[in-house]
Amino acid sequence: MGTSERKPFIAANWKMFKTIGEAVAFTEALQKEVGILADREVVLAPAFTALAAVRKVMALEGFRLAAQNCHWEEKGAFTGEVSLGMLGDVGCDYVILGHSERRHIFGETDDDVARKVAAAFRHRVLPVLCVGEKLEERESGQTTAVVERQLEVAIRGLDPSEARELVIAYEPVWAIGTGRTATPEQAREVHGFIREHCGRLFDKDIANTVRIVYGGSVKPENVDALMAQPDIDGLLVGGASLEVASFRRIVQFVKL
Repeated sequence: MGTSERKPFIAANWKMFKTIGEAVAFTEALQKEVGILADREVVLAPAFTALAAVRKVMALEGFRLAAQNCHWEEKGAFTGEVSLGMLGDVGCDYVILGHSERRHIFGETDDDVARKVAAAFRHRVLPVLCVGEKLEERESGQTTAVVERQLEVAIRGLDPSEARELVIAYEPVWAIGTGRTATPEQAREVHGFIREHCGRLFDKDIANTVRIVYGGSVKPENVDALMAQPDIDGLLVGGASLEVASFRRIVQFVKL
């Protein structure tokens, strides 16, 4: 599978923003403005409280629902957690796992993320696996080592059929919410490394199938240049996904 055959994946991670009403209004407005999408996937990731309501109004082809996190256990005494069975029940297609805010604010380990990835595949909720380095790690030349470690631990137990469906999000931590964005060339370099490493862990065919998306201060002004890079298959968008106008422009990126 070549670049042209990997369907672009454009996701809105709303984090701890939007009430149910706001999430529903956004979803309805975006669908009205962009219409049916046959050549790209648009994924909305609201807070847990809004998942069911957003799914109810998500009516057009090309739109998908994602959760922002999960627990790896099926059920149990885990106050405040949500299981994959619950996410599947509410209609989630994807779940974002290993986001830097989960790793660095809430202390999730590589092993925690690996457990979640495995659980997601068991429940047929596809994982969007986030990997990425902090500023001090980039400045000390550890970018590929950090990404390699996070990737290997998270996907070491996957079988080839699962690996094909994985979405990997490269998110340099120093670019998330800071206004600093990796240049398209910097992002492409790491994306290329991730694809090569997937080839080593599995095979070249799987490496060419996996979608690798970029996250980190994505905005309308840089979307076209990012999406022009051959190993960037989509975007995981934070702040710029909170307004319909800015996210619509990102969804409707121009192929350079």
